[in-house]
Amino acid sequence: MSLSINRRGFIAGTAALLAGGAPALAQQKFFRIGTGGTAGTYYPIGGIIANSISGNSPHGVPGLVASAVASNGSVANINAIASGASESGFSQSDVAYWAYTGTGLYEGRGKVEDLRLIATLFPETLHIVARADSGIKSVKDLKGKRVSIDEPGSGTIVDSRLVLAAFGLTEKDFHAEYLKPGPASEKMRDNSLDAYFFVGGYPAGAIVELAATMDITLVPITGPEVDKLLEEQKFFSKDKVPADTYKGVGEVETISVAAQWVTSAKQPEDLIYAITKAMWSDGTRQALEAGHAKGKVITLANAVTSLGIPLHPGAERFYKEVGILK
Repeated sequence: MSLSINRRGFIAGTAALLAGGAPALAQQKFFRIGTGGTAGTYYPIGGIIANSISGNSPHGVPGLVASAVASNGSVANINAIASGASESGFSQSDVAYWAYTGTGLYEGRGKVEDLRLIATLFPETLHIVARADSGIKSVKDLKGKRVSIDEPGSGTIVDSRLVLAAFGLTEKDFHAEYLKPGPASEKMRDNSLDAYFFVGGYPAGAIVELAATMDITLVPITGPEVDKLLEEQKFFSKDKVPADTYKGVGEVETISVAAQWVTSAKQPEDLIYAITKAMWSDGTRQALEAGHAKGKVITLANAVTSLGIPLHPGAERFYKEVGILK
């Protein structure tokens, strides 16, 4: 069977397709997700979500081209959203709250009043990774050691300083470095670093790789100092890293914050509604569960927890439709 289309019919058909039959082709939308360092948890999770919500996915948003972008983490992502350099990004719940209210880290820097929540994703656990032979058994043992507290602009560095302060320590009490987990792990292998802080979902790739090549320990974050910290900073919660999450490391008590996907109030309601719906489709859930250990704890039931900032109207509409918000 042959098919012939004359020039006039082709032009008319194409115009109809672009005008009404496939609006996504005429209105392709790029949507960046600021994540974190490539060795952390944000980056792989962001990649899975970006692939799943993009228009070329069976359960994605027609016309959407989403991409996961490596960054310095929470603060950098929020700054990019505020400036219009990124459409969305991942942030720790504490940093998002401070940005929206102009408190804490954002004291004197002004409020990021347009910051809005798409979804709460998973708990982010505070790790203090140390060489097994370093003699570091508690936070106080970091005194005089070589310690990385992550890069400026990250959420980890903020929480590192809060934990250190709870135990009466500042960066002047040890040899401070400012490295992401990947470079920090390399320095630990070279015996030029004793410990480093990392906030992220476990198991973190950089720590898994490090534990496979040398003996490490996780320093517990517990005690009356931590109980007081949790009273003062409500975004922290008690947490535990299960035994054997990292080779040779037993169960460790620590604390966590929530990882959140945030955007700007300036993003269109219909777009964020469609993205939120695609995020919680069965296909995206399957991709998350298969693609990363932390994917299993990213659930619709937790999506509207830790609401330190307002939901985007598009996300709120979706959550009301499915009945997890009234």
